[in-house]
Amino acid sequence: MNIFKISWNYLKDKPLSTLLSMILVALGVGLTSLLILLSEQFGDRLYKNIKGIDLVISAKGSPLQMILSSVYHVDVPTGNIPLKDSRWLKKNRYINKAIPLALGDSYERFRIVGTEQSYVEHYNAELAQGKLWEKDMEATIGSYVAKKTGLKIGDTFYGAHGMGDAVTHVHDDQLYYVVGITKPSNTVLDKLILTNVSSVWRVHEGHADHSHDDDHSGHNHDGHDHGHDHSGHNHDGHDHGHDHNGHNHDGHDHGHDHSGHNHDGHDHGHDHKTVNVPDFPPISEEGKDVTAYLVQYKRVTNKKTGEKHPSPMAFFSLKKAIDEHFTKLSYAEPNFELARLMDMTGVGTDTLFWLTLIIVIISAFSVFISLFNSMNERKYDVALMRVMGASRSKLFMMIIIEGVLIALIGCLIGLILSHTGMMIVSNQLEDAYQYEFSGLIFYLQELYILLGAIGLGFLSAIIPAFTAYNTDISNTLSK
Repeated sequence: MNIFKISWNYLKDKPLSTLLSMILVALGVGLTSLLILLSEQFGDRLYKNIKGIDLVISAKGSPLQMILSSVYHVDVPTGNIPLKDSRWLKKNRYINKAIPLALGDSYERFRIVGTEQSYVEHYNAELAQGKLWEKDMEATIGSYVAKKTGLKIGDTFYGAHGMGDAVTHVHDDQLYYVVGITKPSNTVLDKLILTNVSSVWRVHEGHADHSHDDDHSGHNHDGHDHGHDHSGHNHDGHDHGHDHNGHNHDGHDHGHDHSGHNHDGHDHGHDHKTVNVPDFPPISEEGKDVTAYLVQYKRVTNKKTGEKHPSPMAFFSLKKAIDEHFTKLSYAEPNFELARLMDMTGVGTDTLFWLTLIIVIISAFSVFISLFNSMNERKYDVALMRVMGASRSKLFMMIIIEGVLIALIGCLIGLILSHTGMMIVSNQLEDAYQYEFSGLIFYLQELYILLGAIGLGFLSAIIPAFTAYNTDISNTLSK
């Protein structure tokens, strides 16, 4: 007697009841799996970007805004800090590294960041093509930037002041030259355009009328108040309305919706191995600003475990020094601010979790009721099977198998739906957050879901299985 085949045939004999139970299981499992996919991939991006950054130092303002603007690059900075007030960071004995960031400009909604090559090394990013920037106006772009803009090595572009919809002016007097493209790293580097700090200074040096007062109050454009709205303004006969179709900047075609144009006779549809970037005279650091520093404390080694961890002295002394001696500086701790942000935004996730749990419980009851009603309807079949030689244990296992099959098939359907759904919305998530998301990643928690679904099916079938086990043959057949 093949009890597996018998169990399957009984399930097929009640298609509507079986299908309803499977759908409820699939819905609960699918929502749980989708929550895992989203939370794990979001969490991976969020925590990966703050790894190794113990402190962010910037102008006074909201600590959360400092983290969002300087670590995740999704907000405007709190302002700029004078370079002379921050040089001590590079010499402080409690600091392992202090990476400067000079912000203010963007290109096609991607932020241009003036920094050092140690910024790339911090995230262990690798080059896909070309090299890292070295000279002024050289730029190394992230993989996502290259994918969305079509920029290639050898292409040139102009930076625009501000970010996103707040762009007010195109700096058309200084060209950036693409010299390298990084490999995808699933960090913030993928969506950034990197250059040196002096390039950012050089671009803004020609705009002496721009205001940079210290408190930056009312300041809304990535740390620079340029005082003039240059949207749609014409400089030397050039239209700077950000749509450069049919527009020629000194004979340069920027490779983005500028069909029919040419950069000094060079076709930028090809990968240039060498890029001829002009040599610029050194730029003075006198009176210059930076936007923020990403600080990593000095590491000390635990003698017992051999593990390295941030120096406790660094944790207290740096913040104390800033509070007591530098009125224009402030700081934020990424781990603390991210935890606070997750607490503020976790209400919706918690609600969805409890909703999913309710659906799972309902699906368990559905499986139980389906099997229990089925047992009442086929108690004569069970009695006949006993007469024909089926043991109590076989009848018990037959009902258990039915419960497990309903839960297992429902779980598999739920997992397929959640991963398919993730693949469908990944493009929208990518456009919204500028990170790559995938429905082809499977997590260990999903294995636990599968095992949990099997256990759920087993528990739901326990009472109907004992009913079959305890069937009284003589009483049942006499009726």
